[in-house]
Amino acid sequence: MQAELLTIGDEILIGQIINTNALWMAEELNSIGVSIKQITSVSDDKKHIKKALDEALNRADVVLITGGLGPTKDDITKITLCEYFNVGLRKEERVIDFIKENFIKRGIQFLPVHEQQAMILENSEILFNHNGTAPGMWIQHNSKIIVCMPGVPFEMKGIMSKYVLPKLKTQFQLPFIIHKTLVTIGLPESTLADMIAEVEDSLPKHIKLAYLPNFGLVRLRLSGIGKDEQILNVEIEDYASQILEIVPKENIGATEDLKPEEIIGKLLTNTKQTLAIAESCTGGYISHLITTVPGSSEYFIGSLIAYSYQIKINNLEVKAETLEKHGAVSEECVREMVSGIKTHFKTDFAVSTTGIAGPGGATPDKPVGLVWIAVAGPKGIVTRKLIANGERINVIERTALVALDMLRREILKN
Repeated sequence: MQAELLTIGDEILIGQIINTNALWMAEELNSIGVSIKQITSVSDDKKHIKKALDEALNRADVVLITGGLGPTKDDITKITLCEYFNVGLRKEERVIDFIKENFIKRGIQFLPVHEQQAMILENSEILFNHNGTAPGMWIQHNSKIIVCMPGVPFEMKGIMSKYVLPKLKTQFQLPFIIHKTLVTIGLPESTLADMIAEVEDSLPKHIKLAYLPNFGLVRLRLSGIGKDEQILNVEIEDYASQILEIVPKENIGATEDLKPEEIIGKLLTNTKQTLAIAESCTGGYISHLITTVPGSSEYFIGSLIAYSYQIKINNLEVKAETLEKHGAVSEECVREMVSGIKTHFKTDFAVSTTGIAGPGGATPDKPVGLVWIAVAGPKGIVTRKLIANGERINVIERTALVALDMLRREILKN
């Protein structure tokens, strides 16, 4: 079964908010065997909404709409759907009672405009919103289903989880969709594709291979669809094993869909080793990534953002003469930084970064994007010089990814 997602609202199209709803909905639908045909965002315009809905219903079995159900004049989804289906609205008294009770608890005055929230399409089944005021609607139109939900993520997720997903599973005999992700590091996408071409060419029609590249890594996602979950799992695992036999082990970051910081977390947890970080140009970004992983307090001891010369000297024991002779953005400095943080925090591993993230700060021999990274472990210190192109945030993000991969390799060596 195929579904389309239709998100309504000018705020999405002008970049005022990010469309996180579509991402979450796609993942949840895919997990129950519903394939996503297309995701479309449209403006608060009746003609545009009707045209987009027409096209979606021609392509998909189910169309899920979010946004435009509020009580203000710019919320036109319900009115537009009434015109589209040539139906009126009916009032749901239990929604009014729920809103009044909720407003009393919060000390909010109930106004006539709030009654509009209780109006739903005559041809719809109500999907009660326990987290807000605008209910969802389930519409059966010929052989198609249209689901309309509020755009507030917390409210949409409640309706999807409690009503929409269970109803779809009950109403349709859905296939199994299984994904298997391998994270490869340090191999360009084209090199990787050439390396595993024979495996890719041998895939049956119901299994596809996708390349998901990012700076320094490529995620390989095997996706299969079928009626027998056990057989499908065996098939996908077999093709994943074939790929793992070809790709060098040092280039395999993980055999599941993990971020670099999650890979580091697993390695340090398994080896019961600890980590400290000293950051200059990355400004705490690597530490932020590390601490987004649940359980990171088991292995991450702490970090220091050493931006100024004085902090480098006083807190990391970087020599003043090192800074005078070589500057902060140098291999000599990054070595002393990583040694200092490892010694002070008494950890098994340490990472340090120093560089010029830009847009200013460059010199004739040290351009914007020049970064030095060091990793210290039980067997010594390794360093790497990096020239990262792009805006300031790009330099920081790329430095973090390279630093985490260097750390991964050192943990595996030790």
